[in-house]
Amino acid sequence: MSAASPARHQHRYPRTARLLHRLAFTAVAAQKSLADLEARLHAVRLAALDIDRPVFVSSLPRAGTTVMLEAISALKGFASHTYRDMPFLLVPMLWNALCAPLRRPDVQFARAHGDGMTIGYDSPEAFEEALWRMFWPEHYKADRIIPWSPDERDAGGAFEPFIKTHIKKILALRIGAPGRYVSKNNVNIARSGQLARLFPGAVVLVMFRDPLAQAASLLRTHLTFERIHAEEPFSRRYMADIGHFDFGANLRPVDFDGWLAGGMDGMDGWLAGEPGSARSADFWLGYWCAAFEHVLASAGPNVALASYDACCACPAAALGRIAECAGIAPDALIAQAKRFRPAPGANAVNLGASPALLARARGVHAELRNRAIT
Repeated sequence: MSAASPARHQHRYPRTARLLHRLAFTAVAAQKSLADLEARLHAVRLAALDIDRPVFVSSLPRAGTTVMLEAISALKGFASHTYRDMPFLLVPMLWNALCAPLRRPDVQFARAHGDGMTIGYDSPEAFEEALWRMFWPEHYKADRIIPWSPDERDAGGAFEPFIKTHIKKILALRIGAPGRYVSKNNVNIARSGQLARLFPGAVVLVMFRDPLAQAASLLRTHLTFERIHAEEPFSRRYMADIGHFDFGANLRPVDFDGWLAGGMDGMDGWLAGEPGSARSADFWLGYWCAAFEHVLASAGPNVALASYDACCACPAAALGRIAECAGIAPDALIAQAKRFRPAPGANAVNLGASPALLARARGVHAELRNRAIT
C-alpha cells in the first residue's frame, strides 16, 4: 500500500489518500516526535550502519536528474526514498511496517510533467527537501528560497543528527545492510557546501544541459503546472508540503547571489509580484545563468559537473566517467545507459529569448563543459 499513488499525487489523488496526506503534513511536529521514537526503537540496527559516500544528484529541474537518480538507485547497494514513504516521510520504517500487510504491487503511471516518463510506487523520488524545510524555515520566503552558507547551522543544531539518522533509516528499510544513499534534490545546488560539511565523502553530482533547451523545458513544465494547480488545488498543496517549489502556482526560485534583484531581463514583473513574468523564456534563461554561475563560483571538490547531453549522446563513455568519480563499478552504471535518450532542442527565435541573455548563457555553458567530468 502507498498513501500517495505516484501519478495521483497531482490531479488524480484519491480522496482517502488526500485525507491521510493532510493528516500527515498538518501534524509534522507529531511526525518529528515519532521519528525520535522510531530511532530509539531501531537504535541497535541503525548504529550498525555507516553512511558511506552518499550521492546527491542535483541541478535546476529538467536536466536529467530524475533519470540519473533512477539509474543509480537501480544499482545493488544503493538506497533512496520511494513513493511508498509518502505521506509519513519522517518515519519511513514505522510507516512501511504499518503498510506492509496492505502493500500494493508496483504499477507504472505517467508523470504529470508531460515528459513521457513513468513512475511507480517503488520509483525513487525527491522527498528529503521536506526535512530541510522543517529545520530551516527561514530560508523559505514567500516568493523565493535563500541559499545556504557552508558553515551555517540551524537553530538548535538538531538538523545534522536528524538527517544522518534519517538516511540510516532509508538504508535499513531499502537494503537492510550497510550501503550508499542516493537522492535527487534540486535545491541542493544551493547548499553543496553544507553537504560537504555534513558528509565529507559525499559526491554532489550536478547535471546540466544546453541552456536554451533546458529553459524551454522549464517554461513548458511551469505552464503545465500552472494549469494543473488551477484545476486541482490539492496538487499545489501536495507539492508545497514536500518542498517542491519548482513550478506553477508554487514557484519560489532560489535567489542565487541575489539575482532576483539584479535587474536581469524578465525580472521586473517577478519583483513586482506578478508571477506572469515566469511565463517568459528570459525568466528561465536568467534563472539558468544565475544558478550555474553560482555553481561555478562555489563548487568545492565534492561537486562533479555532468552534462546530460553527453549522457544521451555517448552514454557508455559519460556514465563510465560518472561511475569512476562516484566510486561505482563502471560496468554496473553503464548497464543503465538505455535510460538516457536525447531530448528535443529549442529555437531561440521561437522562444523569444534575449540575444544578450542567450550569449551569457552560452558562455556559462562553455565553462561548465570545460569543467565537466563527462
